[in-house]
Amino acid sequence: MQTNNFNIKGLTNEEVLAARTKYGYNKLEAKKEYPFLDAIKSLVKEPMVILLLVASSIYFISGNIGDGIFLTAATVLVAAISLYQDSRSRNALEKLKTFSEPKCKVIRNGETEEIKSELLVVGDSLILEEGGTIAADGIIVHSNDFSVNESILTGESLSVYKDKTKEDHQVYQGTLVSGGLAIVTVTAIGSETQLGKIGKSLEGIQKEKTPLELQINNFVKKMAIIGAVVFIIVWGINFYHSHNILDSLLKALTLAMSILPEEIPVAFATFMAMGAWRLMKLGVIVKQIKTVETLGSATVICTDKTGTITENKMSLARLYTLSSNKIFKIEDSFGVAEKELIRISMWASEPIPFDAMEIALHAAYKNTSEIDERSQFQLVHEYPLGGKPPMMTHVFENKQGKRIIAAKGAPEALMAISNLSTLEKEQINNAIKIITSEGYRVLGVAETHFEGNDYPEKQQDFPFHFKGIVAFYDPPKKNIASVFEDFNLAGIKVKIITGDNALTTKAIAKEIGFKGYEKSITGDELMQLNATELQQKVADTTIFTRMFPQAKLKIINALKANNEIVAMTGDGVNDGPALKAAHIGIAMGKKGTEIAKQAASLILLEDDLSKMVDAIAMGRRIYANLKKAIQYIISIHIPIILTVFIPLALGWEFPNIFYPVHIIFLELIMGPTCSIIYENEPIEKNSMLQKPRPFTVTFFNGKELATSIVQGLIITLGVLIVYQYGIQNGYSEALTRSMVFTTLISANIFLTLVNRSFYYSVLTTLKYKNKLVPLIIGITIVITVSLLFITPFANFFTFETLNLFQLLISVGTGFLAVIWYEAVKWYKRKKAQ
Repeated sequence: MQTNNFNIKGLTNEEVLAARTKYGYNKLEAKKEYPFLDAIKSLVKEPMVILLLVASSIYFISGNIGDGIFLTAATVLVAAISLYQDSRSRNALEKLKTFSEPKCKVIRNGETEEIKSELLVVGDSLILEEGGTIAADGIIVHSNDFSVNESILTGESLSVYKDKTKEDHQVYQGTLVSGGLAIVTVTAIGSETQLGKIGKSLEGIQKEKTPLELQINNFVKKMAIIGAVVFIIVWGINFYHSHNILDSLLKALTLAMSILPEEIPVAFATFMAMGAWRLMKLGVIVKQIKTVETLGSATVICTDKTGTITENKMSLARLYTLSSNKIFKIEDSFGVAEKELIRISMWASEPIPFDAMEIALHAAYKNTSEIDERSQFQLVHEYPLGGKPPMMTHVFENKQGKRIIAAKGAPEALMAISNLSTLEKEQINNAIKIITSEGYRVLGVAETHFEGNDYPEKQQDFPFHFKGIVAFYDPPKKNIASVFEDFNLAGIKVKIITGDNALTTKAIAKEIGFKGYEKSITGDELMQLNATELQQKVADTTIFTRMFPQAKLKIINALKANNEIVAMTGDGVNDGPALKAAHIGIAMGKKGTEIAKQAASLILLEDDLSKMVDAIAMGRRIYANLKKAIQYIISIHIPIILTVFIPLALGWEFPNIFYPVHIIFLELIMGPTCSIIYENEPIEKNSMLQKPRPFTVTFFNGKELATSIVQGLIITLGVLIVYQYGIQNGYSEALTRSMVFTTLISANIFLTLVNRSFYYSVLTTLKYKNKLVPLIIGITIVITVSLLFITPFANFFTFETLNLFQLLISVGTGFLAVIWYEAVKWYKRKKAQ
């Protein structure tokens, strides 16, 4: 039965263009955003930029025009880098938006087509199906047992039944189709819809920061407070010695610049946005950026069977008719009873099938029926899939008043409401056991007769006649066994949660070598358990069968109560609550309903579970690289801070070895290193062989923070030894500064290389594919050599050219101050053997 049987042709292409010209696009007109201006406003408020502007102003006021110009140029460069990173992150997120744009079905030129929801126009014939989100306001022109959840507008969670004959025959944008089918004529789009008119109230809602983001912000704030206190102390010490307010202020600003770790929030924002973009390239759409930081922590993945573990390519494989009490293979020759069973099961399906089993039933009906009656009958009443276990009923009628009432669903659901003898029930159960033990999915089929139009409120109130069972084979995906093995190696437990029965699920699980397939529980059994029993049962059980929405939700919540980080796959309306409750809700991009996609935080474009292995690996990579970047920032800031502060506090011969121009140069090196090099680092080979990290653990845990502090202190020791070496040998301040600066730059380069892994040796990580490492390090070396050996640059930075011995001492000290950590990594590897 095709859409044009409803005698709806829809708009023509010319009418669509005319309507779009008149009414515009189906988009809510949100508050106009100016991202570039917003980024500049945010930049002006950055403490580092403020410090640079103040320092350059002091240089200009004191007559040091050259330094003033350099710092002004440096400010522009810092601003440009920040704007570039912001633009990079924003562009990545914009690309994500285009991939996750909602779509809808319309009838145009007499044909059904799928379009982006924003291309919908007033006058369009919009097709609404169970599980979808309504894309515009409209009036119902055709419906079958159609119900809508309008809680987004009314706050009332109960579904509302609608029909063109009722007074309330309108539908509204943003509401959800709870059941049935409808075709509506669009009356309002975009800001003219009911949702659009109240949309202004949504603009003031602020997005909540994630725990990791809050921790980073708190750390930066604490460092800023420390910087402010130290700034005042240093200003006071310098002013006490020099009595020059501008000079002492400039030297204090130098230290303040060295303390501020402004690279950390930039690195966090860049890593999250670029991580989402990288996941998109893998075919995984991230709807909520915070999911990126959660992925690496997943400890349990709950997966559906049909379409996730299996191909969702149903083929009719077995038939069982109660009248003959025989099981037939699909290749057998069928008698009247078998053909009648196929006929009734087809009428129990949707007239426009989209479910794989219903498509198979329509195809089997076409192949076995001498006369195709589908065009002669119209669907006049429908009971959507419901009940525990679930079933569905369709009522068809032709022009002569002949009626067909057919039902299909879980065999036990239909057996319970059919008048069966004890023997018949035993025969049916034996047939189910034989068929499901071979991995086939079974549906019971029943028929009834009813006169008049006062249909029962519930489909279970019909007096049904059980006709038999249709069985389908849905082969497991070829890669699913290796996918589960990958999850197992990564320390991630897998739970199969399905609406199918236990025997079919166990047979498929056994076929793919799924561990623990023997342990299963049904939804009804699960609902009888108390909280303590439930937590124990979900920990021990791997297969959950005959599941319904409340049972799925209880499983997710029980796993969360066991301190598991739960990922959950789903595609249907009934999966919505569980998807939303899971830490990581995963909707299927192809067969997933709009409700599932809205509730989920991730969408798998190709419905391929192996992409979740890639996504978790990417989550672990992003988190590990972010941790490396921030540990690097902490480690390299310590020697900069202490090299500025210790000589001043202890009254050494050259108390102000660095000026703002030196600090800003170091900042310009550190920014690209942490945000560009580390973001581009590949995943380490042992990442997917480790257990998931606890969600509460971050890079600020004691052991890792101690590592960064010790690395920073040893680099400081090396730098200060070179400092004292210069003083002891009677070197000038400029020459000592050159050696100290070269030592610090060398340590920075070696730290970048050593910290690419906190486990594998630098010889191993040098083989990692990251083209940005030689590029950034090469640029750093070229610029540093230019500053030291090109006279105009050396004079500007008050450097003095080093001889070969002095250069070797500086570079060698920087190397030794960092390379010691290789011994720690060697010990870790030896201990792990």
